[in-house]
Formats: sequence, C-alpha cells, structure tokens
Amino acid sequence: MIEKIIRKYVRQMIEKNEKTIKATVTDKKLEEFLGKPKYEITNILANDIPGIVNGLAYTSFGGDILPIEVVTYTSKEKTITTGNLGDVMKESVSIALGHIKSHAKEYDISMNKFEDLCIHINAIEASVPKDGPSAGVCLTTAIISSLTKRSVPSIYAMTGEMTLTGKVLPIGGLKEKAIGAYKSGIKKVFIPKKNANDLDDVPKEVQKEIEFVLVDNYSEIYNEIFIKDKKK
Repeated sequence: MIEKIIRKYVRQMIEKNEKTIKATVTDKKLEEFLGKPKYEITNILANDIPGIVNGLAYTSFGGDILPIEVVTYTSKEKTITTGNLGDVMKESVSIALGHIKSHAKEYDISMNKFEDLCIHINAIEASVPKDGPSAGVCLTTAIISSLTKRSVPSIYAMTGEMTLTGKVLPIGGLKEKAIGAYKSGIKKVFIPKKNANDLDDVPKEVQKEIEFVLVDNYSEIYNEIFIKDKKK
C-alpha cells in the first residue's frame, strides 16, 4: 500500500515535469489513492449481557478483538460450538469446561447446571476461521459469566492458553493483539505472565492507554473480574 501511494506521487511528478513534490498523506488522500477501507476493527459488544467476553486474535491483517458469546438453555445437547472454530479451539472449549467443572464449588456453580443445560459457545463472525489455543482464558470466563449471570465489563480483554488445572500459558503475537485491543477501545488486558518480556515490543502509546495485567493462573482473572466486582 505504501508503494502504491509513492507511485501515485511519482506519477504526479512526471506529469507536472517536476524534480520534487510535496507529499502530504492525509486520511482524505488515502481514500483517494487506495479507495475505501478494506478492513474494519471489530466493535466491542454490550457489556451488560452475561456470557460476552473479548478475546484477542492475531490474523493475517494484524491484531483484533475476538468476542466470544455463551448462552445456556434447556436441551438434551450438552455443548454446542459455532463460529467456524478449528480443532485446537474446540479442544480449548473442552479444557475450559473441564476446569470449570472441577472448580464448580469455588466458582459458585451448581453441578446440576451441566446436566440440565446446554452450553452454546459462539465466536463472532462465522465467515472467518478461528483456531489456536490462546482463547482458553476467554472461553473459560465467558462460560462462567453465562452460568453465573454476571457480566464482564466490555473494556476488558484477555488472551492465554489454559490447562485443566488453571495454569495460564504464553501466547504469540502479543504486539499485534495489543494494537488490536487499543484500536477497539479496550482499557485492561489480561496476558500470561510469561509474555512479560513481549511488552517491550508493544508501542508506548498503546501501553499508556491499556493496563496489562500479568497472570500465572486463571484464579487471578476470576478474582479480578468476578470477586472484586461482586464486592463493589
């Protein structure tokens, strides 16, 4: 795209028979040279609805938020996943459910709910394939939010692979994910503690606007979102 803009200005120089040209690239000029924007940043969803949590994605176009929504209802089916999830992400769903069930008492969730309700998990924008383990903490949070009917503030986002015991493992593409969160208006992001060194690559203007919370275990995310908010 940058080369295309330069070629436009070079053509102007040749047409005007000038050796130099003043090139000021504005938003208006960008649209004139490149056309309408091809990609849009995902908007934050409503934060007053339980079951909606912002994950973070690293795509071929850069970083973006990946909203996960979960609803529960009476059905013979126990779990449904939609949103074009790959095999690895479906495994993350199973891990999230296994972790929640093994900590049901701690999370104030009745085991009867897993018998009586279907847990439907959906990733927004089904036309875009989604895979990878880094949505583990987001899936876990969205399921807990839906089962307990406690909403998660939309200014929060999170990324991290999770084990059955709640250990949060490092992820890739933190710089791109952080920039995507920044563009979407996110103010607090939970990231794996082992990604601390990767924060050096995140632009300073992004670090000024976003609070990055380093976590080693999922319980730290749970306590921050559900316990602290409950006490307020």
